[in-house]
Amino acid sequence: MSFRQRLAGPRPVVAPGIYDALTASIAAGAGFEALYVSGAAVAYTRLGRPDIGLVSMAEMAETVALIRDRVALPLVVDADNGHGNALNTQRTVRMFERAGATALQLEDQTLPKRCGHLQGKALIPADEMAGKVKAAVDARASEETLIIARTDAVAVEGLSAALDRAHLYAEAGADVLFVEAPRDRAQMAKVVESLGGKRPLLANMVEGGDTPISSADDLGAMGFRLVIFPGGIVRALARAAQDYYRSLAANGSNAPFAERMFDFTQLNALIGTPEMLALGQSYDSFKGAAE
Repeated sequence: MSFRQRLAGPRPVVAPGIYDALTASIAAGAGFEALYVSGAAVAYTRLGRPDIGLVSMAEMAETVALIRDRVALPLVVDADNGHGNALNTQRTVRMFERAGATALQLEDQTLPKRCGHLQGKALIPADEMAGKVKAAVDARASEETLIIARTDAVAVEGLSAALDRAHLYAEAGADVLFVEAPRDRAQMAKVVESLGGKRPLLANMVEGGDTPISSADDLGAMGFRLVIFPGGIVRALARAAQDYYRSLAANGSNAPFAERMFDFTQLNALIGTPEMLALGQSYDSFKGAAE
């Protein structure tokens, strides 16, 4: 079943945020059907910086390629605002698709962009964004590569304008619609009422963000078909890392933290070291039929 077909199913697809091959493999092992390559999570971990448009197109494409080499699940990839105008957007689509993206998420913010749950955002005109969506659709090599159109207009122009923009982006060819940061369940219901019959809808769950946190089942019942939890893994790991380093600094040993971490053997088991070593050995003694 293609990712497009899966989004038409009765249950919502839950895509947890990942930022590298390790988090991707762990998430895949937990049983998820798709993964979300979060631009914010890449900025947090690779740069140690906020999500304000600092991650380049090439850095993101490289990250996607490394993840794709590790996992086979559909990858929904944060493509920011296409990293420029319509022509830049087309190059982004081609690069990310070759790297292994299953779906690309494009937003209607200006350069530099910022996290959808930060204040002070600015938007490009709706018709310019619609042109970028059309450019993205034209640039993809496969129709199974989905284009997700995100609007950040709720915080800038209001909900009505956001819905108008989303309708226009659907006309331009977007496969999935994403109205970012509705403020309450009433706004979320209006998003579904207005757009649910046109395209599958994406809901973004950000702990501490503008949108109330709901379960995937609840969001599915409302009418959302794709639910992402983009930065949760970084918030969890950052908290654990802070506790770990404080413990090591205070105690001069990992012993007090041992119950909260893998040991050497456990980590190697998680990442498949024994299997990879065995695979390598299987190629060490190949003998052709002539021998």
